[in-house]
Amino acid sequence: MDAVLFDMDGVIVDTEEFWRAREAEVILPAAVADGDPTQAEIRGINYRETYDYLAERYEMALDREEFLNLYESAAADLYDGADLMPGFLDLVANLRDCGVRIAVVSSSPHTWIDRVVERFDLDVDAVVSTEDIDGPGKPAPDVYATAAAAVDADPADCVAVEDSPNGVRAATRAGIPTIAYGGDSTAVELADYRADDPAALRALIDELLAGA
Repeated sequence: MDAVLFDMDGVIVDTEEFWRAREAEVILPAAVADGDPTQAEIRGINYRETYDYLAERYEMALDREEFLNLYESAAADLYDGADLMPGFLDLVANLRDCGVRIAVVSSSPHTWIDRVVERFDLDVDAVVSTEDIDGPGKPAPDVYATAAAAVDADPADCVAVEDSPNGVRAATRAGIPTIAYGGDSTAVELADYRADDPAALRALIDELLAGA
C-alpha cells in the first residue's frame, strides 16, 4: 500500500452529522418546492453539483445562488470549531512512519478543506477537491484518479477511506480499493473493507500495511 486517500467530512473531521441534520432540517425543505429527495441521493456530492442534481429531478423553491448560500453560511464557522475524528493524528503519524503517502480527497470546496488542513497542521502530500478537477465530482472517478496521480501512486496500490456510497463508488470506479468507514449500510455493501469506528479503522490499516 503506497498511499491512503481520505475523504474529509465524517472521516477526518466530525462534521457529517452536522451536515446531515442541516440538509434534512433546513436545506432540503427550503430548496425543494415539490418532491421529497433523500439525503442518500446527494450524500458525498459537491454542493454545487447537488443543486444541478436536484433541479433536474424536482421543482426548486430557491435559485442556485440562494441554495449555495445555505451551504456557505453553514460552513462559515463550522470548520473553525469542528473536531478531528479520534485517533486521526496518530493514524497519520503511523502512516508516515511506514512511508505511506497521504491525500485528502473531498467534495468540499478547497477553502473548506484548506481550513481543516491548516488548523490541525495535517501532514498530507496532496489536497484534492472536486472543484479542482476538469470533470464531474463523486460518484464519478475523476477526483480519485487525480488524487492517485497527485501522490504518484498506482490506483491499485492506494486505499480510499470513505463514509458515503457516492464516495465509495468514485474510488471504486477509479480502480482504488475502498474502506467503508462509519457503518453506512450501502457504503459497506459497495466497499472492499469496512471499519465502523476509529479503532477499527486503525486496526484495518495496520493489517493492510502488514500484508503489503
